Amino acid sequence: MSGRVQTVLGGVSPAVLGRTLPHEHLSMEFTHFYRRPPAALVSKFPARHISLQSVGYLRQYPYSSKYNLTLNDKDTAQAVLNDVNMFRESGGGTIVENSAEGLDRDLSFLKRVSTETGVHVVAGTGYYIADTQHDDTLHSTTEEMYQRMLAELMEGCVGDKSIKAGFIGEVASVWPIREFERRAIVAAGEVVEQLGVGVSFHPHRNPDAPAEIIRVYLEAGGRAERAVMSHLDRTLVEEEKLLTFAELGTYCQLDLFGAEVSYYQLAPHGDMPGDARRLQLLRALRDDGRGERCTVSHDIHTKHRLADFGGHGYSHILHNVLPRMKSRGFTPRDIHLVAVENPARWLTIHKEF
Repeated sequence: MSGRVQTVLGGVSPAVLGRTLPHEHLSMEFTHFYRRPPAALVSKFPARHISLQSVGYLRQYPYSSKYNLTLNDKDTAQAVLNDVNMFRESGGGTIVENSAEGLDRDLSFLKRVSTETGVHVVAGTGYYIADTQHDDTLHSTTEEMYQRMLAELMEGCVGDKSIKAGFIGEVASVWPIREFERRAIVAAGEVVEQLGVGVSFHPHRNPDAPAEIIRVYLEAGGRAERAVMSHLDRTLVEEEKLLTFAELGTYCQLDLFGAEVSYYQLAPHGDMPGDARRLQLLRALRDDGRGERCTVSHDIHTKHRLADFGGHGYSHILHNVLPRMKSRGFTPRDIHLVAVENPARWLTIHKEF
């Protein structure tokens, strides 16, 4: 595989990435999504720590603790470093960090993580949903968004010019798609048309959202084979709908592995499938001939999913999912595609700039 992958420490050959998590967060702030817990459980959510007595409640109501939703404080930093070290010791090679504008991206910490652990880290550029943006960003034109993403990919990121973004993402939207979000999708398509980089989209939970995002993106000049559609394991949970979307030719990403909850706070009328169902969806894609367009990850964005806070950590897929795939009829080739080859192909930049 020719070309390069742009990490926070510089360009590398895609051949050195190894097992890759294409949708994670190492540092971000997610308190916009806070939800009050059930009245009887309010006392179970302490303000400044996570204990053995509280973590069980957090696993079911993760968005009911602002402390849990803050992944960029001092308490989290060491936990992330410990977790990424375990990921490396378990055979992991690369983490793709999807914290875009609106999630309080911390580039210096991404560089620190990569330097101290030896894991390749790829930073993204782009825009999260409108509701998380500052007023000055919210009124950005399509051209301004395009120019900023282009500059962060080619010259260096705002806040640290020594770091270049390696992909666009995650570009996020709600439903119906807001005008700010639509401009961000269009700008992403224009950048992909020019540079051929990869892009990661975050759809709303409405099953019509993924296809509409790709429609807007393609009309702007984007290429389907350079796009990842994230969170399909909580958006298109019916196999028929998932396989219909897959016909568009994007990477289909199942990236909530490790999330096992009986009540999904951000979509109370929907369900959050467990890992067993995610593997069924992955097998359906494989059986439909889409094995070269599948990726898997955890989307860790809260403290409680880190090992130091009682969670499964970034190594969960390596320890618990890939071995299970073998017993579910996936071949070694299938596993290599999902864990190594597909994310490397998506991240590879072939143009010189």
